[in-house]
Amino acid sequence: MEHTSPLDIPWLDPQLAPVLLAVIVLAAVGTTILFCCGLVAYSRRRSPRYLLITAVLGLLVVRSVVGLGTVFGVVPMTVHHLVEHGFDFAIAVLVLYAVYRSGPITDAETNREPPSRSDD
Repeated sequence: MEHTSPLDIPWLDPQLAPVLLAVIVLAAVGTTILFCCGLVAYSRRRSPRYLLITAVLGLLVVRSVVGLGTVFGVVPMTVHHLVEHGFDFAIAVLVLYAVYRSGPITDAETNREPPSRSDD
């Protein structure tokens, strides 16, 4: 596939190309920063929950890179859709699994005293 300018892609309105490009670049920068924060948090906590969330953030970074590749004509639209929608599903599954693994909150985790009973 030939590298192109976002202004030369037939499916993209040239007036909206700068907006789309700005949104994707901001998403890529933002998710990369969050991914780095996730790596730091995982390196400190070393828990499976932190690893799952870091993996989700990594998938978000890759989604943004694939989006940029599509805008510049490096990634074909079919591959774009397969990767993006596949990652959407994977992200949803990983987040739900992280929530499921967290289990119920106990009084010890919330640092609250259990309610006192009055035996009248």
